[in-house]
Amino acid sequence: MIEKPLTPADVEFVTTLHGEEQGSFVVLMQPRGKQDVLLRAIDDVALGEFDEAVREGDEPTEELPVERALSHTLAALRATGAEAVGQVVEEHPLDLLASVVEQTHADEVIVLTAPHFVEEFFHRDWASRARHKVGVPVLKLFSHAPDEPVRDGS
Repeated sequence: MIEKPLTPADVEFVTTLHGEEQGSFVVLMQPRGKQDVLLRAIDDVALGEFDEAVREGDEPTEELPVERALSHTLAALRATGAEAVGQVVEEHPLDLLASVVEQTHADEVIVLTAPHFVEEFFHRDWASRARHKVGVPVLKLFSHAPDEPVRDGS
């Protein structure tokens, strides 16, 4: 599960987690919505990113649309030789995740997001909630922040 496109460092990290063993990925992408603006602002303050906290209510204008962001991530994973499919999740991400784990007989779940301190403190983050729902190990990783946001090149 991801909430934004994977950076090159993220791709390298997840594709080398198990050494030389080639993996396959089912990527579920649910970008953070407007409902999380306050939580993101609190996280920004906790990280000392005060400028980001002030801008949390602003609409991002230069980031890739979610479908293009997912395509970018899938292409980056495939470029390493991994198999990768995915979909954008609009609602009930953990229900869909549990279904995917069951259908694909997944060995593990990787939740790769930015830190969300408030949700993590109360165990309401995706990884904490998934551990109670999927029946396989859940690995929680923090995404690497890109130097620049991924932009639509067209």
